[in-house]
Amino acid sequence: QVQLVESGGGLVQPGGSLRLSCAASGITFSIYAMGWYRQAPGKQRELVADISRGGRTDYADSVKGRFTISRDNPKNTVYLQMNSLKPDDTAVYYCHAGYGLVDYWGQGTQVTVSS
Repeated sequence: QVQLVESGGGLVQPGGSLRLSCAASGITFSIYAMGWYRQAPGKQRELVADISRGGRTDYADSVKGRFTISRDNPKNTVYLQMNSLKPDDTAVYYCHAGYGLVDYWGQGTQVTVSS
């Protein structure tokens, strides 16, 4: 059974930081591209950042320079370090694993940026 379990979300003030984690099980983690998506109320789900199995990263323009994605293959975990958070970053953040035509999603974790 494949599971992607996100953690680390919460309420933070503008300018603050959070680190999201996604622990994977049931897959050969090292061969999967991993990503973080987010969905704000009334908006479509959008890609925030992804990291290939080789470690190449890509970011949405809105988070470049503020967010960092990383992976720890021995721990089957992908992280999203989020700094200088803004109210516009408020959303449910989802972990994604993809390999060819196969993909999996986590259940999501809420991030709220508000004073």
